[in-house]
Amino acid sequence: MLSINAIAQGLPRSMTLLATAEAENAPIILSGVLLTLVIIYFASKVGSEIAKRLDLPPVLGELVAGVLVGVSALRLVIFPEGGLTAADSLVMSALQALNPLTPAAIERIFISQSEVISVLAELGVIILLFEIGLESDLRQLKEVGVQAIVVAFVGVAVPFAAGTAGLMYFFHVAAIPAIFAGAALTATSIGITSKVLAELGQLKSKEGQIIVGAAVIDDVLGIIVLAVVASLAKTGEVDIQKVSILLVSAIAFLFGSVLLGGFFNKTFITIVDKLKTRGNIVIPAFIFAYFMAFLGNAIHLEAILGAFAAGLVLDETDARNELDELIKPVADLLVPIFFVTVGARADLSVLNPMIPENRSGLLIAIFLLLVAIAGKIVTGWVVFGQENINRLAIGIGMVPRGEVGLVFAGIGTASGAINKPLEVAIIIMVILTTFLAPPFLRIAFGKTAQNNAER
Repeated sequence: MLSINAIAQGLPRSMTLLATAEAENAPIILSGVLLTLVIIYFASKVGSEIAKRLDLPPVLGELVAGVLVGVSALRLVIFPEGGLTAADSLVMSALQALNPLTPAAIERIFISQSEVISVLAELGVIILLFEIGLESDLRQLKEVGVQAIVVAFVGVAVPFAAGTAGLMYFFHVAAIPAIFAGAALTATSIGITSKVLAELGQLKSKEGQIIVGAAVIDDVLGIIVLAVVASLAKTGEVDIQKVSILLVSAIAFLFGSVLLGGFFNKTFITIVDKLKTRGNIVIPAFIFAYFMAFLGNAIHLEAILGAFAAGLVLDETDARNELDELIKPVADLLVPIFFVTVGARADLSVLNPMIPENRSGLLIAIFLLLVAIAGKIVTGWVVFGQENINRLAIGIGMVPRGEVGLVFAGIGTASGAINKPLEVAIIIMVILTTFLAPPFLRIAFGKTAQNNAER
């Protein structure tokens, strides 16, 4: 076997020095990750407790806490996005005070630490969607399947058409940037909405199942729309073959997961019965969830869709109730990281009208916000064959764009398809829809409960 020294001698000197420097910095990177997690957990717990005492959804408290510790306020939890550097991070300043480092070294530590936190946040939303899938009733989801499909398609088509046409007509935005901004209006953040529904005890209600089903389909449609507009921005034409493959993959993946559920359920129970060591239920469940998330990601869909499909499949097993309880502590550890980082990434400085480049963005943002809300609320009124359904709650449940909308803004900026004012407008729309939806969803369901009680 080759020794480490022999391997190192075969590398260019610059690569050897870089590897040595990274190895030396590893303990400091870990210190940064640990300190950031302390801040995230403290902020999420304080925020959720305050929200609970104010009779608001705890997830809203976590989002607000994220804003306070993020780029908009204390800058304790920030990421190298939008030109931010280690010098902007108070955590990095603390680490540099404890460990004198060169500017280049602290910058590498900042990037590595941010990547770790981002991965943990991704794991958090994967586990959240896995948990939501477990808590969803597959039979009831099938019953509302047609309604969910209609809601999803209307929720994509209306804001996309209204946003694109409105930007071109009222603000004279060029076609490709207008299409990109219209596409950003199509998304729905299933993570935020489903968490609020679970907290309100409405996840298994007919409205909740329609919202969750439609949000999943929205994610698939959103990915396809993103593929279309991204190819349009790069080449000026749509790659039909790529879009077709993506569409077939999405449909085959979701329906295949559900259809194979019956076979896998028996296999899962057999495996669980044969395992005698600790974690005999939860470890096989996570293996399946992560594998499904990997498949979703590998075929250029979303990892969260795979996790949700895995939860739906395992929801049918005899071990579901026990698995529900075992998943909760894991979710309690990782899911808050996701919600706090969503809030931490929200740069509220884009709302400052004193900055000249924000002014045109603010006007466009008002228009996008109105279209974003109205375009989703109308979806509640396309549900058919359902009596005494809370149509307003369904519409509001589809409103938050969350991290999905930020992805559209990021890709649009990176591709050069949108300018700074339009990027600012999209970010404002994403921030406000994300924060407005949870309390209004609570109000919508609260009125329903009150009306039902009066009957």
